[in-house]
Amino acid sequence: MNKKTMIALLCMATMVVNAQVTLKGIGHDNRYKKNGEVCQMESEYVGWNADLQKAIFIVENGIYDMTWNGSALTAPARNPEVVKSEIMANADKALWATNFNMMYGNSGAAYVDGKLVTVFSRDESSTVDEELFRVCKWDAATGDLLSNKIYPKSSCLESAGMSYNPVDGKVYGLFYLTGNQLPSEITDDPDYFEDKDDDLTDGDAGYAICTIDLETMKIMPITHGLYYYNFVTFAINSEGRAFALTSGGVNATPGDDGKVRDINNELTGAQLYEFDLTTGLMKTKPVEKTDPTTGEKYTENAPLVGATGYCSQYRRQSACFAKSNPNKMYWNGYYNSGKGINDWGSWGALPDREWESNGKYDTCLYEVDITTGEATRLAKIDKRWIFSCLWVDGDDCSDGSPITEIKDVKSNTAGTDAAIYNLQGQRVKTARKGLFIQNGKVFMAK
Repeated sequence: MNKKTMIALLCMATMVVNAQVTLKGIGHDNRYKKNGEVCQMESEYVGWNADLQKAIFIVENGIYDMTWNGSALTAPARNPEVVKSEIMANADKALWATNFNMMYGNSGAAYVDGKLVTVFSRDESSTVDEELFRVCKWDAATGDLLSNKIYPKSSCLESAGMSYNPVDGKVYGLFYLTGNQLPSEITDDPDYFEDKDDDLTDGDAGYAICTIDLETMKIMPITHGLYYYNFVTFAINSEGRAFALTSGGVNATPGDDGKVRDINNELTGAQLYEFDLTTGLMKTKPVEKTDPTTGEKYTENAPLVGATGYCSQYRRQSACFAKSNPNKMYWNGYYNSGKGINDWGSWGALPDREWESNGKYDTCLYEVDITTGEATRLAKIDKRWIFSCLWVDGDDCSDGSPITEIKDVKSNTAGTDAAIYNLQGQRVKTARKGLFIQNGKVFMAK
């Protein structure tokens, strides 16, 4: 083998290694059908555990990984795996498996240095304001539940996502706030804030960049105003640059390359926005426009980045960066926002009743260029899986970070002056035999 051939082979090997990336995430199946009925998530009853005095279930919620090798994506696989025989034979393992029913981040989730935080928002009609958010903290390697605590509506923990910033060691999020929770110097400034219904106390709501203390779950708004966009992701790269994607549903028919464009042949669909984490402001650039009626030219502030070329449904999704590559964002989005060739032969919304065959709820892994905003569709994700958050296994910006540890708060003693919850996060009057939650700690009732 000559020297040139050897160098070429080494280069090819390096390219293969660099192309492979394993993504991990908090996953659940978006849709499936059982006995002819459409269901959102599946759980399997495996028996009653006498030691715990508890029914044991295997649920689909959990930690999954999938590997992209540059040409194909593996199906999401549960890691750590839940094995039925181990659950039946061991009470601790049974409780561990059942706890996954709380690993659901419909109001945001985050991975930070081997730990996970999930925020579940209850339906306001089925609870009270004082018990709106359930926050669980987990060990990302073992799936162990570290704590489970209920927070009030006033804590404002609903977000499009949370992410660790390696530049300053803080966690930021794009949180959904109401107008009257911002200081008057912001809400009174028309350059930053527009009162949508002329009644701040009635809850003008929008997104704001905030920091969050994962120990106390207290947020601190830093943005100068609220943003009224359908944000579905939030992620920070290794350079400390923060990005968010909108859902971007449009009716345009995709071109031969599968991407949607406007009448000027510019990419449209989901938009990629960048935020300044110091001010909380969205970054923009001046763009010269021409009034089609008068012909006069004017300047408009446009997003600093741009459109992906793909549409995605307005549902919380997830995005992340590898620490080793700050310019490429991985995005778990939907496929064409539920649109396609309908019964009339035109491009439009697809009927829900045929979701299995028409791909209305299919999800994909995308790669987004943060310089242009343009996305590349890498692969569909098996069985329509969606993820509360994503991170790159072994190459996340938070790995080895000095951030305050998300502690394991299990204890042997409990106070008597706090509300009591079962492990499903439901408030109960008294602690029955088995495990219960009080003051955010896990106890064993005698």
